[in-house]
Amino acid sequence: MPHPLPDEATRRRLVTRLLEHYAQHGRDLPWRHGSDPYPIWVAEIMLQQTGVWTVLPYYERFLERFPTVAQLAEAPLEAVLSLWQGLGYYRRASHLHAAAQRVMREHQGRFPDTFDALKQLPGIGESTAGAILAIAHGQHHAILDGNVKRVLARLLALEIPTDSTPGKKRLWECARLLTPRDQAGHYAQAIMDLGATICKPTRPLCHACPWNEGCAACKNGHPEAHPVPKPRAPKPRKYQFQTLVVRPEGRVLMLPKAAGGLLGGLWHPPGDEPGPSASPPNAEAVQAHLKERFGIAVELPIRLPEVEHTFTHFHLTVFPFLGAWLSGEPPVETGYRWFDWREDTALPIATLHRKVLKRLS
Repeated sequence: MPHPLPDEATRRRLVTRLLEHYAQHGRDLPWRHGSDPYPIWVAEIMLQQTGVWTVLPYYERFLERFPTVAQLAEAPLEAVLSLWQGLGYYRRASHLHAAAQRVMREHQGRFPDTFDALKQLPGIGESTAGAILAIAHGQHHAILDGNVKRVLARLLALEIPTDSTPGKKRLWECARLLTPRDQAGHYAQAIMDLGATICKPTRPLCHACPWNEGCAACKNGHPEAHPVPKPRAPKPRKYQFQTLVVRPEGRVLMLPKAAGGLLGGLWHPPGDEPGPSASPPNAEAVQAHLKERFGIAVELPIRLPEVEHTFTHFHLTVFPFLGAWLSGEPPVETGYRWFDWREDTALPIATLHRKVLKRLS
């Protein structure tokens, strides 16, 4: 059975101790220096599935290039994706860009300050909307990001997975009960800090935790047993080939991916889509594919060492080929470019495809 939720007196003590701890030990982060919702929103999106110390340099560069929502909305998506290179989960960047355009188009450039309107923007769910409104406007909204789920699962010694339907219901109930009406923004940042710096996934610092006396997992001596993991099927493995078509001066053919799908809006070498076949094509088939699909003639391609990459939902093996260009250009509608892979760092290219390009080194 799940541990019972804290009673009102216990909740008040927990909140008071957490806020006192935050006042003394809260992290000095750039998005905490004001109440403008725009930089808070950018930070919250970047922090989804990414740690603070990884995010900081990206955040600073992003706000320097796009200091207002209007400038973000006016920028081409390619410029936004270029700044995002290396941060991963590129759909977040596409959502930021799309949301900024909707703010300009539907809200006259003013960031929405109501929960329902904020949740209508791309990439903003219940927890992100709550965090933005609590931190920027002091509104009474609970949050439940990954760190907070872990903290509350340990506080309750929750015996069901946090990502299950009953687990999420239980945690949201607890999050709402604990969030104080008058200091929701400080509380949101305090509990995120608690999960990031003390109630860590492994080796939590229970001795330094302001909640250790009320934490059921700490009391039972097994904090790392929580959250209870949800049984997961092993990730499938997929395969694809990609061809590095190289002109005599060294430039490489690159194509843009359509927005919306896997790595949408980013650039990649020509090839096929990830699939189940573990057998690489032969060189003649790759040569024919380039001729038929793109009107390009290459010398018989040379197979290069495989590239391994892992996405959230599957492992990928890429079979790279090197094809020396002889003649022809792709159709204009493909939007292709001949890319100087040694010098051009502005073209938005995913880590996967940079791994493939390194096979030219």
